[in-house]
Amino acid sequence: MGTGTTRKGGASARTVRAEGRWTRRKDARPAELLAAALDLFVERGYAGTRLDDVASRAGVSKGTLYLYYSSKEELFKAVIREGLVPVYEHGERMVDAHSGSAEDLIRNLLRAWWEMIGATNLGGIPKLMIAESGNFPEVTRFYFDEVVSRGRKLVARAVRLGIESGEFRDLPVDQIVRLMLAPVMLMAVWRYSFAFCDTTPLDPDSYLKLHVDVLLNGLRATEPALA
Repeated sequence: MGTGTTRKGGASARTVRAEGRWTRRKDARPAELLAAALDLFVERGYAGTRLDDVASRAGVSKGTLYLYYSSKEELFKAVIREGLVPVYEHGERMVDAHSGSAEDLIRNLLRAWWEMIGATNLGGIPKLMIAESGNFPEVTRFYFDEVVSRGRKLVARAVRLGIESGEFRDLPVDQIVRLMLAPVMLMAVWRYSFAFCDTTPLDPDSYLKLHVDVLLNGLRATEPALA
C-alpha cells in the first residue's frame, strides 16, 4: 500500500512538473513561431519558406504550428500584424501627441521607422514583398493595405501639419510622401541585397540625417537664416 502511494505521488509530481513545462512552453509558442517565421521569410523569401522548416526552427512539430496558424499565408499575416503594424500604431500616437514643429515630427518618424524596422530583421520584409509581389497577389494586397497605405497616411499627416502651419511650401502631399519614404525603404532593401558586396558600406545614421536635411530644405516655405 505504501509502495502504491509512493508511485501515485511520484506520478502526480511528474504530471504537475510536465504540466508546468507545457503551460510555459505553450504561452511562449506564438512568439517563438513568429520569430522563426520572420527569420526564414527574410532568409528564403515567401515562396522558399516551408511550414516544416518554421516548425523545426521554432523547435516544435508541424502539427503544433497548425494549432496556431492554418497556413503559410496566415503565418505571414501574423508576422506583419505582430511585427510591423505596432510600429505604425506607435507612429500614429507620435503624431497625435506632437506639439512641436513639423520638421521635428518628420525627423522623429523616420528615425523611429529605421530603429524599429529598418535596422531589425523586419527590414527584410520590404525586399521580400518587392521580389515576390507579382506571384502572391493576396499576400501583396494584405501587405499594401496594412503597411504601405498606413505608412503613407501617417507621413501625409505630418506633411500636412507643416503645410497648414506655414512651415512647408504647399506642394502635392502624395508626391512628397513618396519622395520621403523611397530613400529610407531603399536603405532597408540595400541592407538585405547588395550590402554584402558594397566596398563603401552605407552608414545608416549619416544617410538618414542627410536625407532628412535635403528633404526639409526642399520643403521649407522660407530660406533658413544663415548661421
